[in-house]
Amino acid sequence: MKKFISYDLGTGGVKASLFDEQLGVLANSFIEYGTKYTGGNFHEQAPQDWWNGVAKSTRKLLEETGTDPAEIVSLALSGHSLVTVPMDKNGNMLLQMVPIWSDTRAETEAKEFFESFSEEDWYMRTGNGFPAPCYSIFKLMWMKKNQPQVYEKTWKVLGSKDFINYKLTGKMYMDDSYASGTGAFDLKKRKMSDEILAVAGISKEIFPEIIPSHGIVGEVTEEAAAQTGLAPGTKVACGGVDNACMALGSVGGREGRVYTSLGSSSWIAVNTKEPVLDFKTKPYVFAHIQENMYTSAFSIFAGGSSFRWVRDTLCKDLLEKEDPYRVMTEEIRELPPGSNGVIFNPSLAGGTSQDKSVNIRGAFLGLNLGTGRAELVHAAMEGIAMNLKLSLDELEKHAELEKGIQFCGGGARNPYWMQMFADIFNRPIIKSNIDQNAASIGAAAIAAKAVGVLKDYSIIEKLHIKELECNPEQEKAEKYEKLMKVFSYTSQVLSDVGDYMKENMI
Repeated sequence: MKKFISYDLGTGGVKASLFDEQLGVLANSFIEYGTKYTGGNFHEQAPQDWWNGVAKSTRKLLEETGTDPAEIVSLALSGHSLVTVPMDKNGNMLLQMVPIWSDTRAETEAKEFFESFSEEDWYMRTGNGFPAPCYSIFKLMWMKKNQPQVYEKTWKVLGSKDFINYKLTGKMYMDDSYASGTGAFDLKKRKMSDEILAVAGISKEIFPEIIPSHGIVGEVTEEAAAQTGLAPGTKVACGGVDNACMALGSVGGREGRVYTSLGSSSWIAVNTKEPVLDFKTKPYVFAHIQENMYTSAFSIFAGGSSFRWVRDTLCKDLLEKEDPYRVMTEEIRELPPGSNGVIFNPSLAGGTSQDKSVNIRGAFLGLNLGTGRAELVHAAMEGIAMNLKLSLDELEKHAELEKGIQFCGGGARNPYWMQMFADIFNRPIIKSNIDQNAASIGAAAIAAKAVGVLKDYSIIEKLHIKELECNPEQEKAEKYEKLMKVFSYTSQVLSDVGDYMKENMI
C-alpha cells in the first residue's frame, strides 16, 4: 500500500501525519517550537526549529507506527504564511531568526511604499487584507534598509514550507498559494507584479520560481534522509500555504463552500472562482490549491485565544480540571442570549481589516453589580461568534455561499458553542471527523496528486463523516439578530476609543 506524509507547519509547532492510499489518517506526531517577541513589533522564529521539528516528528511517526520508510511515496507541507527566510547562493541561511506572519516591523516601509503606489490598487491586485506590514515585500524593504549586509547577500527568500522543502531536497520553489501572501503577487494574472516590485525596489529574481502546489520540487536527499528517517528519493511536492491547505481539507475545491476555523486565531472563508475583493473591509485572499480558485476570508486575530484568556484569567480554579472548557460550559448553560446584558469584544490582539480601526482592543461592556463569572464566560463565547457573524455578512455581500458551514479547529469540539454559532449565524453548523486535521489532509491530497494517486481533489468531501449538525433555534436566532446591531455599534465605538487611547495614553 502506498502511504503519504503531510506536515502542518504552524505557528506553534509542526504536526506530521501518516496517511494511507485513501487519505485515511493512520497516525499523527506533534513537535512544539517557540516564538520570540521583542520590541518594535518583532515576532520571530528560528527556521532551524522548524527543521528540527520536522525531522523529529518524522522519526517519531515512523518509529511509533513501525512504518517502512520505503512505503512513503511522497510528502507535502502546509506552511504558515508571510515568512521571509533569506538564503545565499550557497544555500545558507543568512539569519538565524526570521519574521513570521504577525511581525509588523515594516510599518514605515509600508507607508513609504504607499506614497508612490495607491494602497487601493495594491490591495485590489494582491488581495492582501492583513495589515500591510505583515507581508513579505515590506519585510524585504525593511531588511534592505536596516540589514543591508544581509540583503546584499540574499539570493532567494523562502517561505516556511519552502524552506523545509529546500532542506529536504536542496531545491527552491514556491507555489501560487504561498506567492499570494508575498504582497507582490497579482492574483488574477497569477504572477509576480513587476510594477509593485519596481516601486518597492525589490528584484523579482529574489523570489523562487512558482510551480503548482502538486508540482514535484525534488526528492529527499541522502543528508535529509539521515536526519528524518525518510528513504532517499522520496518525492516532495511543493505544498501550499496554511490557509489554502485548510480550505482544501475542510471543504474541498467546490465553489461556494464555506468553513470556519475556530482556533487561536479564527476565520471564516469561502471558495470562489473570482477573488472576493473589497477595499473598505479588505477580506484577505489566497490562491486556492485547486487551480483557478481562490479562498477569501475574514479573521479574528484572537478568537480562540481570547476564550483561552478568559479561561486563564477568570477561571483559574478550573485549570487543574481534566477539561476546564467543559466545566466552564456547564456553568453557563442556563443563561439566555445576551448574557444578561453583557457584551464581549474579542479584539485582544487588535483590529483586523473589517474593524473601523486596528487600535480597537478587547472589552466587556454592560457590567453591573450582579454580573458574575457565568455571564462573562457566556458573553465571551457570544462575542467571538458575533464577530465572525460580521465577517460572514461581509462575505455574503460578494459571493454566493452554501447554507451549511463546516467548522474545524479546537473550538468546534464544544457542542454548546456550535449550537450558539448556529443561532447567531442563523445557518446549519456542521462538524465532521476531520476537525483539526484539515490542513494536514489538504497537504496529503497534494502529495497524492503529485504522484498520480489522485487525479483531482474530489475525494476530500467523501472523507468527511458528519459528527454533529446544529440547526438554528428560531426564537434565539431572532434575539441574536437584534443583539448583532448592538454588537456592531459597540465595535465602532471601541475602535474610536482605541484611537483616542493610543493618541493620549502615556
